[in-house]
Amino acid sequence: QVQLVESGGGLVQAGGSLRLSCAASGRTFSSYTMGWFRQAPGKEREFVAAIRWTGGSTYYADSVKGRFTISRDNAKNTVYLQMNSLKPEDTAVYYCAARLGSLLYSEGGRYDYWGQGTQVTVSS
Repeated sequence: QVQLVESGGGLVQAGGSLRLSCAASGRTFSSYTMGWFRQAPGKEREFVAAIRWTGGSTYYADSVKGRFTISRDNAKNTVYLQMNSLKPEDTAVYYCAARLGSLLYSEGGRYDYWGQGTQVTVSS
C-alpha cells in the first residue's frame, strides 16, 4: 500500500522560503512519477510541479517556474518542493501525489495516490 506523507508547511512572510517534503513508502518508486498540487480555499486543485523518479525530469506550472524547485532523494524515498520568493497567492494546502508511469502530467486525475496535505500560508 502506497503511503505519501507531506511535511514542512507553515506560515511565512511574502518573499520567504519553505521546503516541503513528501515521504513515500509501500512501493519501489523507480517506475513512478511524483507530483505536487495545491488547493486554495474556494478554488480548484492546481498543478504545481512533477518529477520523474528515474532520471529526474521535471515539469512546472508557469505560475511557479523560476521560484519553485522539485527534487527527489532516492535513498530516502522522499520528494521535495523548495519554494522561494513566496507570494500571498501561493497560500494553499499542498498535496503530494504519485502515479505509475514515466509521463509527466499536470492533470490530477492521472495520479493514483495522494497524501493528506500540508498547509502553506504566506502573509503579505
